[in-house]
Amino acid sequence: MADDRPFDADDFDRVLRGASEEIRGLIGKAGGFLDQTVLNSLFGQFTGPQQAAEPETTGDTGGGVWAIYTIDEGGQARVDQVFPSELEALRAHRDNTDQRRRVRFLPYGVPVSVLDAP
Repeated sequence: MADDRPFDADDFDRVLRGASEEIRGLIGKAGGFLDQTVLNSLFGQFTGPQQAAEPETTGDTGGGVWAIYTIDEGGQARVDQVFPSELEALRAHRDNTDQRRRVRFLPYGVPVSVLDAP
């Protein structure tokens, strides 16, 4: 006996599921080209509930320098070199053998004394 409905409920569900997977795939590919904020505003209704964005830190905004510093016998820090990026600082520090010499991000306006040993 022939069914006079062109689609049954299962067919309709499969079509919707397939379409939503395709849309998610396209959004994922577009994410490589577009800023995440733009994607959230344009396609937020298709991607489901959004997680709260983590607050941007000074390190993320680049509001500081990467410092190579040394802790002396008294526990006081002395900055030896500063670099604009973590990669440059780590490259300069890679052959270090002195246990008292370290690398850390130092935000602008923060005194060097925060690097002192407790």
